[in-house]
Parts: sequence; structure tokens; C-alpha cells
Amino acid sequence: MKISQKTQYGLRAIVYLARFSSKKKLCCLKKISQDEGIPFSFLEKIIAELVKNGLVFSKKGAKGGYYLAKKADKIKVGKVIEILEGVTAPVACLEKKINFLCPREDLCLAKKFWKKFQKSINSALKSITLGELIK
Repeated sequence: MKISQKTQYGLRAIVYLARFSSKKKLCCLKKISQDEGIPFSFLEKIIAELVKNGLVFSKKGAKGGYYLAKKADKIKVGKVIEILEGVTAPVACLEKKINFLCPREDLCLAKKFWKKFQKSINSALKSITLGELIK
């Protein structure tokens, strides 16, 4: 499984917001873009997805900006990755696609490993919060 550049940028951006949200400050995208080296137009799209999915709030106006919708300790890294990356299955047969049927489903001896691997990844993603990353 390879995490996309979009998700890598998104995690950096939301961790940046988490650092400032604890100080009750709003962050503008231009500052995040500059400080984190994320292309501004790409960052706008990423933050829009995080806003749409309720992890980030925005305040419009001259003194506006972005901030976390919840405390950093309540936002799991896995949720951020799920929103930005979508399916995080290491192999296609675990993606739960409606139209996908593996021809080796019943014969695959490696599937036990892939399921265990997926379970480990999910466990890690669900156990780490933004709060832990900023401490």
C-alpha cells in the first residue's frame, strides 16, 4: 500500500492545524502552504475535503481561517487517511468492491496474511490521534 501525496500533504496540514488549534488560533491556508511546502491550490482542495467531512471548520472574513472541528486528541490519524485516501486495503481482494471477484478467492493461501496485515494497519491507524503527533 502506498499513501498518496495528497494524503501526505493532508496529514501534514491537519497536524499543523492541530498545533495552532490548541492555542485557539485560526490558520490561513497561505501560511500552511508556505510553512509546510504544500502547493496552495492543492492544499485548498485537500482542506475542502476535510471541511466537507467535518474534521476542519472555516471562518470567513478578514480575520478568518481554519481550525480543527474537534480537539486534536479526538481525531484519529486513520480518519484523516480514510477521508483523503479512500480505501486503504493492501490488496484488491480486501477492498470490498461490489464488482470485484478474485478468481483465486477460495484457493488463496496468502489471504490470511493479507487480512492479518490489514488488521494491523487498521489497528495502528485507529490508535494514533493528532494530539499524540503534536506532543
